Amino acid sequence: MDKKEIYTIPNLLSFYRLITFPLVAAFAFTDQELLFAIFFCIGLITDILDGLIARLFNMKTEFGARLDSLADVGLYINALIGGIVFKWEAVAPHAWMVVTFVLFYVAMELMSYLKFRSHASLHLYSSKVGGYIQGVFFFILFSYAFIPWLFYLAMIWGIASFIEVMLCVYILKEPKNNVKGLYWLLKSSKD
Repeated sequence: MDKKEIYTIPNLLSFYRLITFPLVAAFAFTDQELLFAIFFCIGLITDILDGLIARLFNMKTEFGARLDSLADVGLYINALIGGIVFKWEAVAPHAWMVVTFVLFYVAMELMSYLKFRSHASLHLYSSKVGGYIQGVFFFILFSYAFIPWLFYLAMIWGIASFIEVMLCVYILKEPKNNVKGLYWLLKSSKD
């Protein structure tokens, strides 16, 4: 792999999220909500920027897609930790939805690992939209308040995108990045 494909701005942003993952988790476990919120929200912003920069400046690579997906796992884990540690009182009445979301996420990852021995890194449009909705929800959660309708929108959209990923993984013969969605996958398999 060419070093030019590794040392790109999008990859550096993803790498930032990856290396700060344990720091952000440590802020939660040491009850430092302000530092947690600041670094978590910076992570959300870098998640938006890495993909946007990669697409706008034609810096998309397989390595970058995998690095971004791995860094996203850290964001999900920190979101779960922060929600439990700092916002449990607001989230607790809706815990069943969090459990459902996590179970679908684990099922999606497990299916990908069992079939391809790798993390699902499809970057479907539904996953991107879901990530933006979840990002807005968590940004508002940690900077303002818990908004139930936004929480349910983020969770339901996420579950729907996990189901779409599972369907794509089922159909694919080999691991792929940037699949767009089930519609495009089915359309390309007919051609």
